[in-house]
Amino acid sequence: QVQVVESGGGLVQAGGSLRLSCVASGSIFRINVMGWYRRAPGKQRELVAVFADGGSANYADSVKGRFTISRDNAKNTVYLQMNSLKPEDTAVYYCKVEVLRPNFLTDNYWGQGTQVTVSS
Repeated sequence: QVQVVESGGGLVQAGGSLRLSCVASGSIFRINVMGWYRRAPGKQRELVAVFADGGSANYADSVKGRFTISRDNAKNTVYLQMNSLKPEDTAVYYCKVEVLRPNFLTDNYWGQGTQVTVSS
Protein backbone atom coordinates (compact mmCIF):
# COMPACT_ATOMS: atom_id res chain seq x y z
CA GLN A 1 0.00 0.00 0.00
CA VAL A 2 1.07 3.57 -0.68
CA GLN A 3 0.32 6.61 1.43
CA VAL A 4 0.23 10.12 0.02
CA VAL A 5 0.30 13.08 2.39
CA GLU A 6 0.09 16.75 1.45
CA SER A 7 1.05 19.72 3.59
CA GLY A 8 1.58 23.44 3.31
CA GLY A 9 -1.88 24.81 2.68
CA GLY A 10 -3.31 27.77 4.52
CA LEU A 11 -4.74 31.27 4.31
CA VAL A 12 -2.88 33.94 2.38
CA GLN A 13 -3.67 37.36 0.97
CA ALA A 14 -3.88 37.94 -2.75
CA GLY A 15 -0.42 38.38 -4.21
CA GLY A 16 1.13 36.17 -1.58
CA SER A 17 2.87 32.82 -1.85
CA LEU A 18 2.52 29.31 -0.50
CA ARG A 19 4.51 26.13 -0.98
CA LEU A 20 2.76 22.77 -0.97
CA SER A 21 4.56 19.50 -0.34
CA CYS A 22 3.48 15.94 -1.02
CA VAL A 23 5.27 12.84 0.18
CA ALA A 24 4.57 9.30 -1.01
CA SER A 25 5.56 6.38 1.19
CA GLY A 26 5.00 2.66 1.48
CA SER A 27 5.45 -0.12 -1.03
CA ILE A 28 6.85 1.83 -3.98
CA PHE A 29 8.70 0.23 -6.87
CA ARG A 30 8.94 3.37 -8.92
CA ILE A 31 6.97 6.57 -9.28
CA ASN A 32 6.05 7.62 -12.80
CA VAL A 33 4.10 10.82 -12.41
CA MET A 34 3.52 13.17 -9.53
CA GLY A 35 1.06 15.98 -9.87
CA TRP A 36 -1.25 18.50 -8.27
CA TYR A 37 -4.97 18.92 -8.82
CA ARG A 38 -7.47 21.21 -7.20
CA ARG A 39 -11.20 21.43 -6.57
CA ALA A 40 -12.74 24.82 -6.01
CA PRO A 41 -16.17 25.16 -4.35
CA GLY A 42 -18.89 24.18 -6.79
CA LYS A 43 -16.43 23.13 -9.48
CA GLN A 44 -14.94 19.91 -10.75
CA ARG A 45 -11.45 18.83 -9.88
CA GLU A 46 -8.91 20.16 -12.36
CA LEU A 47 -5.28 19.60 -13.16
CA VAL A 48 -2.88 22.23 -11.85
CA ALA A 49 0.56 20.83 -12.68
CA VAL A 50 2.18 17.46 -13.29
CA PHE A 51 5.77 16.27 -13.46
CA ALA A 52 6.62 12.96 -15.12
CA ASP A 53 9.73 11.06 -14.09
CA GLY A 54 12.50 12.13 -16.46
CA GLY A 55 10.10 14.42 -18.24
CA SER A 56 9.08 18.00 -18.16
CA ALA A 57 6.46 19.82 -16.19
CA ASN A 58 3.04 20.70 -17.55
CA TYR A 59 0.77 23.40 -16.18
CA ALA A 60 -2.79 24.54 -16.47
CA ASP A 61 -2.98 27.79 -18.42
CA SER A 62 -4.44 29.54 -15.40
CA VAL A 63 -1.30 29.01 -13.32
CA LYS A 64 1.47 29.29 -15.91
CA GLY A 65 4.09 31.80 -14.88
CA ARG A 66 2.88 31.82 -11.27
CA PHE A 67 3.18 28.21 -10.07
CA THR A 68 6.23 25.94 -10.25
CA ILE A 69 6.18 22.19 -9.73
CA SER A 70 9.32 20.30 -8.76
CA ARG A 71 10.10 16.85 -7.47
CA ASP A 72 12.76 15.14 -5.40
CA ASN A 73 12.88 11.53 -6.54
CA ALA A 74 15.16 10.47 -3.69
CA LYS A 75 12.49 11.60 -1.22
CA ASN A 76 9.42 10.60 -3.28
CA THR A 77 8.31 14.17 -2.85
CA VAL A 78 6.71 16.74 -5.11
CA TYR A 79 6.38 20.45 -4.40
CA LEU A 80 4.17 23.20 -5.73
CA GLN A 81 5.47 26.72 -5.31
CA MET A 82 2.57 29.11 -5.73
CA ASN A 83 3.32 32.78 -6.24
CA SER A 84 1.13 35.77 -7.06
CA LEU A 85 -1.86 33.95 -5.65
CA LYS A 86 -5.33 35.08 -6.64
CA PRO A 87 -8.69 34.57 -4.92
CA GLU A 88 -9.66 32.22 -7.75
CA ASP A 89 -6.84 29.90 -6.68
CA THR A 90 -8.85 29.11 -3.56
CA ALA A 91 -9.46 25.37 -3.56
CA VAL A 92 -8.60 22.08 -1.97
CA TYR A 93 -5.35 20.94 -3.53
CA TYR A 94 -4.76 17.24 -4.03
CA CYS A 95 -1.60 15.35 -4.80
CA LYS A 96 -1.76 12.40 -7.18
CA VAL A 97 0.98 9.82 -7.53
CA GLU A 98 1.19 7.23 -10.29
CA VAL A 99 3.17 4.24 -9.04
CA LEU A 100 4.70 1.68 -11.37
CA ARG A 101 4.58 -1.96 -10.30
CA PRO A 102 7.37 -4.44 -11.17
CA ASN A 103 4.99 -5.95 -13.77
CA PHE A 104 4.70 -2.48 -15.37
CA LEU A 105 1.09 -1.98 -14.36
CA THR A 106 0.36 1.33 -12.67
CA ASP A 107 -1.74 2.44 -9.70
CA ASN A 108 -2.90 5.95 -8.84
CA TYR A 109 -2.92 7.18 -5.27
CA TRP A 110 -4.42 10.42 -3.97
CA GLY A 111 -3.72 12.43 -0.87
CA GLN A 112 -6.42 13.69 1.45
CA GLY A 113 -6.10 17.26 0.18
CA THR A 114 -4.92 20.52 1.69
CA GLN A 115 -6.98 23.70 1.76
CA VAL A 116 -5.63 26.85 0.13
CA THR A 117 -7.59 30.03 0.73
CA VAL A 118 -6.64 33.31 -0.90
CA SER A 119 -8.31 36.42 0.45
CA SER A 120 -8.82 39.54 -1.62
